[in-house]
Amino acid sequence: MADITVRELATAVGIPVDRLLHQMGEAGLASREADAAVSDEDKAALLAHLRDAHGNAEGEEVPGPKKITLKRKSHSQLKLPSGGTGTRGPRQTRTVNVEVRKKRTYVKRTVVEAEETKREAELLIQALAEEAARKAAEEEARRKAEEEERARQEAEAEAKREAEEARQRAEEEARRKEEEQTRAAAAEIAPKAEQEAKVSAAEEVEETPVKDAGPSPEVREARRREEEKERKRAEQEAKREREAEARVARKTAKGKKGRQSLSVAPGKSGRRGGKRVAAGSDAGRQIQHGFERPTAPMVREVPIPETITVGELAQKMSIKAALLIKEMMKQGVMATINQSLDQETAALLVEELGHKPKLLSESAVEEEVLSSVDTPDGERVARAPVVTIMGHVDHGKTSLLDYIRRTKVASGEAGGITQHIGAYHVETDGGVITFLDTPGHEAFTAMRARGAKLTDIVVLVVSADDGVMPQTAEAIKHARAAEVPIVVAINKMDKPDADPDRVKQELSQHEVISEDWGGDVQFVPVSAKTGMGIEELLEAISLQAELMELTAVEDCQATGVVLESSLDKGRGPVATVLVQNGILKRGDVVLSGKEYGRVRALIDENGKRVDKAGPSIPVVVLGLSGLPNAGEDVMVVKDERKAREVAEYRSSKHRDTRLAQQKAAKMENLFSQMQEDQVNTVNLVVKADVQGSAEALQQALVDLSSDEVRVNIVAGGVGAINESDVNLALASNALLIGFNVRADGAARRAVQESGVDLHYYSVIYDAIDQLKNAISGMLEPEIREEIIGLAQVRDVFKSSKLGAVAGCLIVEGVVKRSNPIRVLRDNVVIYEGELESLRRFKDDVNEVQSGTECGIGVKNYNDVRVGDQIECYERVEIRREL
Repeated sequence: MADITVRELATAVGIPVDRLLHQMGEAGLASREADAAVSDEDKAALLAHLRDAHGNAEGEEVPGPKKITLKRKSHSQLKLPSGGTGTRGPRQTRTVNVEVRKKRTYVKRTVVEAEETKREAELLIQALAEEAARKAAEEEARRKAEEEERARQEAEAEAKREAEEARQRAEEEARRKEEEQTRAAAAEIAPKAEQEAKVSAAEEVEETPVKDAGPSPEVREARRREEEKERKRAEQEAKREREAEARVARKTAKGKKGRQSLSVAPGKSGRRGGKRVAAGSDAGRQIQHGFERPTAPMVREVPIPETITVGELAQKMSIKAALLIKEMMKQGVMATINQSLDQETAALLVEELGHKPKLLSESAVEEEVLSSVDTPDGERVARAPVVTIMGHVDHGKTSLLDYIRRTKVASGEAGGITQHIGAYHVETDGGVITFLDTPGHEAFTAMRARGAKLTDIVVLVVSADDGVMPQTAEAIKHARAAEVPIVVAINKMDKPDADPDRVKQELSQHEVISEDWGGDVQFVPVSAKTGMGIEELLEAISLQAELMELTAVEDCQATGVVLESSLDKGRGPVATVLVQNGILKRGDVVLSGKEYGRVRALIDENGKRVDKAGPSIPVVVLGLSGLPNAGEDVMVVKDERKAREVAEYRSSKHRDTRLAQQKAAKMENLFSQMQEDQVNTVNLVVKADVQGSAEALQQALVDLSSDEVRVNIVAGGVGAINESDVNLALASNALLIGFNVRADGAARRAVQESGVDLHYYSVIYDAIDQLKNAISGMLEPEIREEIIGLAQVRDVFKSSKLGAVAGCLIVEGVVKRSNPIRVLRDNVVIYEGELESLRRFKDDVNEVQSGTECGIGVKNYNDVRVGDQIECYERVEIRREL
């Protein structure tokens, strides 16, 4: 048996390693480490030492007591009430003495340690004895195996010797018979040969030679019989050899009983891929004994991706799917063969079945591509600042930028408001400045937040005659969250009611303090109409940029951010990209989210084609495979094939995540499905011109949902309305909304044939307001009760036809016969119903005005009393609005 380490011996015995090392040191063995080997001689020496030490410990007397018992008594008194039942005088009590006795036994620590040492020694002795017994058993088994092997070899040698002797005897017998047959044939043929010789000698005398006719028929027949005998003799000899080999095989099988295998030996079958192997050859014997029984279970290394089906996992482990499903049922998981498993669950199942899981990361290609992108750690150069124009709607953001660019951008915006991010760069006296114009409407919150994250400086435009508005405060929060400096532009200073001090006062409440008031924010009064203060604003921006020392790396692979994306007719998917590092050139392979492509063209904000774009320059990129989401990172990669693999992986992961979310059975989803029949649903199909507008419009429409009416976006996208959108709206009974887009010819024909409700919008106000009105019409009207009259009961009369009739005085309003009433007693409603009769003297009337007496009969109620009040009211339906 091979030597084992000290640690393994301690684990087998069940004692700490330090205790075993201490015992080995007491036994006189050299000090060693926990991983040192322990030989059989060391075990024997340790065993002898422990036996001696254990025997001495048993015979020694431990001086002094081994344990001590302490007793303690405590006395106390309890006062209990006496048993008397008297009700007068002080309450009597009695005193009870209570004695508490405690007893505790303490055992001497040396005794406990001696018992533990004794128990450990016994365990170690038992383990060493078992080790010695096992070693002896293994030695005996090895000796028996050697004897069996020696007997098998002797049997094989004896069988081979017998076979060899039998073969030699057979050969000798065959050779003897062959010689006898040869001599007999020669004696039979000799007379005929002499006769033929005489005839041939006589023929030689003739002049014409005669052709040789060959051997005679008798000679040929003799040769044929000889060949037949030789063939039969060879067959008999081969048969004897096969019988001898079979005997050897049976003897070998008895000596090696039970050693069979399930794996095919290298020889395999003798027919496939080669010549047929004879049964008696060496290869035949190798085939006959080529199977051996496996000595250990087969353990496989199973690669597991992030998601795998039950059938695929069973195939990788080479087991049946039913066995894997059975194991999952034992673990409390019900699954089918096509159900997907996550990586952790699959790894646990593989370990339970005795295999080794190997976790694979499907994002390995993505990580490789991301690691291959050069980090911007080269030489840094100065770059232009990125300035975002933010503020409330209609405060003049785009008009201010329009004056700076000397263009007419605002006049081209629908409704005079910006509904997507515009990116421009302009040349100023202080250098190049890149401007991002964000929408101010409340629906475009996400676009403003995205603009604040991409910027270096935020220019907050506030109208001098309007002051701080909700979107102004929201822009301040976005700028603070992005930790970028703010420059305030007080616009519309040309108006007569402009009040810049009011703007400063309101902004100070949001912790935006002007430099004039001791703060750190620059305030610049401007006018986008007259151009007042524009130069001062540009100087303030340049000064702020110089203080920030903005730099970027040009000598690296280009990276940037998608500002906006849209579908352009004739050019396909286009994306507005702001380059942050590196230089983006034509022909570069770019990767952005789930989309990739080779840059076919770069277009600036003026519509001109450019060959490259450096840091802080916005450009429109053509050549992508699809529309990337606004805010996605853009990076240039070297290998287009790997970029395609990463994009496909991200797309499949997004699809799997979306499907998993749809299949998740949450309690709130179940409850909402139960309530769907009671809630009105408005289905919408929304198409917009750009990604940001589509995102903002969909979110704004979904926010109109209430407890009674739910807005459901069936589908949304970017681009013109096509026939598929019309068919989807028809199938889902949805409204079709086009925001700054129109339907193509096929879609218009489909709308006319199907009758789908199609609406076009150019301003987000109109879309939200019209849908709000439509939803308001679906709300249940509110029912209100208005009190129109109050009557005071002065007397009660009995009538044979009507029962109790109340004589009343109308103190407030008017009492109508057709309206419901309530009977109040001490201002508490005691009955609610309707009038049976309303009379003025002897005439029935429909209503009685205030200050007039009348007789009132209450239907199905005869308990009207003097002093009660009869309240008359009416129910009014009020149309609800969102």
